[in-house]
Amino acid sequence: MSGRDDDVDPVTGYATTGHDWNGIRELNTPLPRIVVWTLAATFLYSVVAWVLLPAWPYGRDYTRGLLGLDQVERAEAARAPLIAARADWMGAFAGPDFAQAASDPALRARAWPAAARLFADNCALCHGRQAQGGPGFPSLRDGDWLWGGTPGDIALTLRVGINSDHPDTHFALMPAFGRDRLLDGPEIAAVTDHVLALAGGRADADSPGAQVYADNCAACHGDAGAGGLMNGAPALADGSWIYGGDRASVLASVRNGREGVMPAWEGRLDAAEINLLAAWLASLEEAP
Repeated sequence: MSGRDDDVDPVTGYATTGHDWNGIRELNTPLPRIVVWTLAATFLYSVVAWVLLPAWPYGRDYTRGLLGLDQVERAEAARAPLIAARADWMGAFAGPDFAQAASDPALRARAWPAAARLFADNCALCHGRQAQGGPGFPSLRDGDWLWGGTPGDIALTLRVGINSDHPDTHFALMPAFGRDRLLDGPEIAAVTDHVLALAGGRADADSPGAQVYADNCAACHGDAGAGGLMNGAPALADGSWIYGGDRASVLASVRNGREGVMPAWEGRLDAAEINLLAAWLASLEEAP
């Protein structure tokens, strides 16, 4: 590196910085005026925005700005006419007899589109757009319910969640029979084969896996794997699987256990919305 700070480039007329790399000299070029003015305008805009618009958080609130803009208030104001428009039928779902009210065809015609929208906005991400379920999330169309499938049962599950932070949450946990050494390798293999046989309708009551199943699984899943005990344990004999029904997936479930989680919707949805969603879910049938 060589050169002097007062060197002037004869072509551009700009002074150089004195830096030289193999004959290439660095010009001391000033910022273009448009860049300087743009930076200044951006700074001025930020100051004005801080004063006029919501900007500064403090605690659980924030400054509203001189314009007093509040997007939450604007959203609520836009939502108010929608709430008023459905008030005449939504009240039918606010009480404990909502399931009976939902049997009215005229009411269902008005309420079911709103229920489908509630499902799409809050449940479809996990359970699928058509409530068909997916890896780790049960189908809601097959008639098998972990905590009961009546509208009242479903509403309770929606309200308190499963393994959620709600004080009354449903709680369910499948032990990790392999990881926690509750069963050894041959026992895990045998009970896996028995579970797969249950699903295929070819279970042998005298097989080694049948005894392992009776001793460790039947209390939650039922003697024949029918489920439906309202304890969070799914049916094993109907071919509908939450975590996969191939041998590797069933082995993984037995070895490592399962602990599904669903959030509690109390506080996120009001009572009428929860009941409406429960009634709609109870009405779903498996698509052909």
